[in-house]
Amino acid sequence: MTDFRTRYERHVQYVLDGDFKSALAEMVQENIPQVFDGVTVPGSDVRSLRIVDVRKDGDTWVGETVYTTADGDIGLRSIWEERDGVWLAARLENFPVPAGE
Repeated sequence: MTDFRTRYERHVQYVLDGDFKSALAEMVQENIPQVFDGVTVPGSDVRSLRIVDVRKDGDTWVGETVYTTADGDIGLRSIWEERDGVWLAARLENFPVPAGE
């Protein structure tokens, strides 16, 4: 888990830093842009983030982060698949952020 968690932490830091080129490079390229359909993602106004879960789920890894933006909190789950020995984000989903968090 340590290796994946390090990769995931770097990925969400790219989002926080507004380095979307690096964040997109860690995604399954053939899944872009449909991976964003119907999903609310943080833009360039991310103020902070909080990783709430990183877990193995079968053959995938799942990372869940709450991003705080000027418009409010966004719960974003990414599902990662191993491609040619590299873990890449393959799907995105939103999850509800509990009130008061």
